[in-house]
This record gives sequence, C-alpha cells and structure tokens, in this order.
Amino acid sequence: MENVILPKLGLTMEEGTLIEWHVREGGTVQPGDLLCEVETDKLTNEIKSKVSGVVKEILVEEGDTVPVQTVLAVIDCEARL
Repeated sequence: MENVILPKLGLTMEEGTLIEWHVREGGTVQPGDLLCEVETDKLTNEIKSKVSGVVKEILVEEGDTVPVQTVLAVIDCEARL
C-alpha cells in the first residue's frame, strides 16, 4: 500500500484545499498519472502518482481543506492491473 500525502509545496504552506480528483476509487494509476489538484494560498498544484496500482480509498473529499502531511488516498500497489 502507498499513502498519497499532501506534500508541503512551499515554505509557508500549512494546508491545502483539494479542488478535484482525477481518479476514482477502483481506478488504476501508473507513475506520473494525475491524481488530484490542490489549491494553496498561492497556487493550484497537481498531485501525481509515484506508483502503479489501484486506488483503494479516497480519504479527502473535493472542497476539503487539510493540513500538510494529511493522507489524501491509498493506492494498492499489489492489486492486479
């Protein structure tokens, strides 16, 4: 399993708002695939997958604002693609 976390995207970033998911639970992803977009106080950033697998669970809904290092989703790297 691989946790997708909200990274610190700037020196002063403390939280981000999840704007849009580009995958759904059960969807397959490859490294580099766009998972979601997160808005900070300065920019909108794309969060991309670092692994291959199946999106097992989305933990943060669109519109939610969460602190840096929050787990946004879980990818099952062992699932058959």
